[in-house]
Amino acid sequence: MKTALLIIDDDPIRAGELGLLLRFLEETQVVQTDSTHWRTYAEQNPDLRCVFVGRYGTNDSPADAIQAIHALAPRAVIVLIEEAEQPRHWPTTLEIGHIIRLLRPFHYSQLSQVLVKSQQNPNRDSRNTPSRRNTELFRSLIGSSPIITRVRELIQRVASSESTVMILGESGTGKEVVARNIHFYSNRSQGPFVPVNCGAIPDNLLESELFGHEKGAFTGAISTRRGRFELARGGTLFLDEIGDMPLNMQVKLLRVLQERCFERVGSDRSLEADVRVIAATHRDLDELIRNGGFREDLYYRLNVFPIEMPTLRERIEDLPLLVEELIERMAHDQGVRIGLSPMVLRCLAHYPWPGNVRELANLMERLAILRPDGLAEIDDLPAKFRAYYPAELMAEELASADNDRANEDPTMRLANSEGVTLPPEGLDLRQYIMDLESSLIQSALEDTNGVVAHAASLLKMRRTTLVEKMRKYSIKRGDDDE
Repeated sequence: MKTALLIIDDDPIRAGELGLLLRFLEETQVVQTDSTHWRTYAEQNPDLRCVFVGRYGTNDSPADAIQAIHALAPRAVIVLIEEAEQPRHWPTTLEIGHIIRLLRPFHYSQLSQVLVKSQQNPNRDSRNTPSRRNTELFRSLIGSSPIITRVRELIQRVASSESTVMILGESGTGKEVVARNIHFYSNRSQGPFVPVNCGAIPDNLLESELFGHEKGAFTGAISTRRGRFELARGGTLFLDEIGDMPLNMQVKLLRVLQERCFERVGSDRSLEADVRVIAATHRDLDELIRNGGFREDLYYRLNVFPIEMPTLRERIEDLPLLVEELIERMAHDQGVRIGLSPMVLRCLAHYPWPGNVRELANLMERLAILRPDGLAEIDDLPAKFRAYYPAELMAEELASADNDRANEDPTMRLANSEGVTLPPEGLDLRQYIMDLESSLIQSALEDTNGVVAHAASLLKMRRTTLVEKMRKYSIKRGDDDE
C-alpha cells in the first residue's frame, strides 16, 4: 500500500470513530492499530502521510513511541489526540518534525485542516498526489447525502479520461466547482483551467474571445490576440452557460470539437485544440433543441458524460455541513466567526433555496456582518426566510426556549421566586456568588461548543471580560483557551 494514514490508539471505539470520519473525508487508505502492533505496519510503509496517536499503553505521554514513529516515518505528520475535557501535557522534547494536536470530539473543520496541513508538510512532496486531490475535492463539494456522494464518485471516474463532460443544474449549485475539481483531479491538472461564460460575451465578440484574432482582422483589432482555446492549451476549457451560445457559434464550436483544430479570426493557419472541454448550463437543452435554439449534433458531442448537480433543497440534510464549512472559510479569510442558533438552522431547513448554495453563502456573509463573532438568532434572518417557518412551530419553540431558560438558569429561578431561604448554618455569600458565576460560564461554554465569543454573547458581556473570569476560575475550554 502507498501513502496512507495510520491510527495508533488502544481505545478501539475512538480509533473506529476517527477512521470512519477519515474515510468519510474521502481518505481510502486508513489503517487502525494499537500500541503493540503499529511498528510492523510503519516499517512496511515508510511513506506514511499522517499518524494519529491516541491512548498508548499505560503511559499517557508516549514520548518514546513518538520518537520511534518519527524515526520510522520521517515524512509523516504526527497528530496527538486529546480529549477536550482532559487535555494532555506533552513534553517540549516532542517538538520534532511536524506535530499537530487534535481535540476530541472530532469536527469536520479540524480534520480537514489536519489533512491539508499533512500535504503542506515541508518534508513531503507537495505535488498533486491522489490523497491531496481527494481532500480538496471533498472541501469543495461538502455533504454526506447520497446524491452529492454520487456526484463525487462521478467526478473521480471521469476525471482521468479525456471525455467531454456536460454539467447540468440550477444556478448556484456549484457547476464551476465540479468543473474545477475534474480539472484538478485529471492528468491535465498541471495545465491551465480557463473558464468562459458564453452568456456574458456579446455575440459579435464571442468568436474572437474563443479562437483569438489577427491584427487588422476587424475594426479595432490593433494587435494579435490569443483566444481561450489557445490560453487553455494543455489544460481544461470550461464553457459555462453553453445554452446561451448563439447558433452560428454553435456550428463553429462543433467543428472544433470534431476536428480538434481552429483558426484565429482573420487567419488561414490552423492551430491544434489541445484542450479538454467541459460545458455547463442551467437551461433545459432538450427543450431548446425542440424549439430550435440549440443544435442537436452539438448536444450529443458535448453530452458524452453528463453530471447533474442537485439543488440544495434536494439535499437539505447537507445544510449543517455547508453552514459549518462557510463559517470556517469566513473565519479563515475574514477573521470573523459566527454561530447559528438551533432555531435558525431549523428555519433555514424549511426554506426552498432558489439560489442554492450561492444564496446560502450570501446569507452567511450577511449574518457575519450583523453578528460578528456572535450568535445569529431568528430575528437576524431576512423576512423571506422566516416566512417559510411554520408559525405554530416557531411559537412552540419560542415558548419552550423561555421555559427552558426559566427552569435551567439559577438566576431566573431566584428572580422568579418569592424569596431565598438561608440554610440554618448560614452560607458564604461571596463563595456562593462565585460558584454560581462559574457554573453559568461553564454552562454557556457547553451550549456554544466551547467558543468563547459565542458564550460571551449569551452572557451579555464582553469577550475580554469573560476571558478574565475564565482565568479567575481556571476554566479552559474550546478553541479560545487563553
